[in-house]
Amino acid sequence: MPVTVVDHPLAQHYLSQLRDKSTQPERFRRYANHLTTLLVIEATKGLAQKVVTVTTPLTDCQVNMLGEGLVAVPILRAGLSMLEPVLHLFPDVKVGYVGLERDEETAIARSYYQKFPDLSGRLTLCLDPMLATGGSAAQAITDLKAKGATKLAMVSVISAPEGVAYLSAEHPDVPIYTASVDECLNEKKYIVPGLGDFGDRLYGTM
Repeated sequence: MPVTVVDHPLAQHYLSQLRDKSTQPERFRRYANHLTTLLVIEATKGLAQKVVTVTTPLTDCQVNMLGEGLVAVPILRAGLSMLEPVLHLFPDVKVGYVGLERDEETAIARSYYQKFPDLSGRLTLCLDPMLATGGSAAQAITDLKAKGATKLAMVSVISAPEGVAYLSAEHPDVPIYTASVDECLNEKKYIVPGLGDFGDRLYGTM
């Protein structure tokens, strides 16, 4: 599936603030929230709608309303920063969690926690701000499919071309939404130019 880079000027403005190493955790969280809102709106443009009749102050009219539920599944811990905007935007959203920890030496993800709602008949958004090697995202999506998810999308703040390539190869049916596909991964598997460790900057644990 194609990668959608959300290049709206406001999205790129928020991303620039996240990249800046002088941005403190409180502002970092705020900008991450705003940028996630724009990414999620783009990722859900294809949600099914239903036609219903409402009564305005003047007359009855037919309107379009959401006709499909949503599931948001953040990858812990940094993915939690992307959950709040989804909860604020959508009235019918269920939440699951995936705990995956990357080994700093091998860059292989290890699962330590999973909790999923009923995934059938809903678009499932897998939320992880950094699509680096793609290993964690691919593992999470494999687990979601095993639990019944049939319509998925990956939402990341920034991505590495290596991660995009790996996830696309493992799950070619899953579209990717991101604010940037950066240059590359360095020898430590960090995205370059990137924005550092998202979780550490988010929670001030640097």
